[in-house]
Amino acid sequence: MRSSGPNVIASVALLAAAQVATAGGLAARVGNADGKPAADAVVLAVPEAGVSAPVGKPTMEVVDQIGKEFTPYVKVIRVGSSVSFPNKDNVRHHVYSFSPAKTFELPLYKGTPATPVQFDKPGIVRIGCNIHDWMIGYIYVAETPYVGKTGKHGVVELEGMPPGRYRVRVWHPWMADAEQATESAVEVRDSAMTPVEWKLKLKPELAPRRAPLPGEAGYR
Repeated sequence: MRSSGPNVIASVALLAAAQVATAGGLAARVGNADGKPAADAVVLAVPEAGVSAPVGKPTMEVVDQIGKEFTPYVKVIRVGSSVSFPNKDNVRHHVYSFSPAKTFELPLYKGTPATPVQFDKPGIVRIGCNIHDWMIGYIYVAETPYVGKTGKHGVVELEGMPPGRYRVRVWHPWMADAEQATESAVEVRDSAMTPVEWKLKLKPELAPRRAPLPGEAGYR
């Protein structure tokens, strides 16, 4: 009996290619109340009840500390992924979070910590530095692979989404309303990018004023 291994592999490849070809997506645009583009907005889509979304394998991500700022300001990751926080400044930083989705602390250090931080629950994690109060950043831990962050033009595309109905929502660190209040049902169709748009009421950024700290040289 001849082996059908190559034929099976070819069939699986063709099936995967067909699924990619028929997948759709979302073309999302996020702005403020005046319609001006809002960067750093997280847009995510979750299949409606009864259909699970494959989260995918955990990944290793990086949030840098450069110029006494977290870079990027907003980082999007999937549940189960880990983040390293390398310090590329010439002073020490003390990174921490007290957020319900993840509480952790990396005491004063320079360079790269030996152990990355794993984020095993979905949610929003606000990070800071115990030494430099103005250093604030956010990690959005998503429960779906259909997620992205807007750039300076307030636009992001979510691709590779199987056709069907999704619950779609947006989050921004300065938004006045709750994230769940932005949710709506959207139909994704074969090989098409469905447009979605939000105008968010954004509060002023309430970050502490950046200023030199007495004795900072002592933390080198």
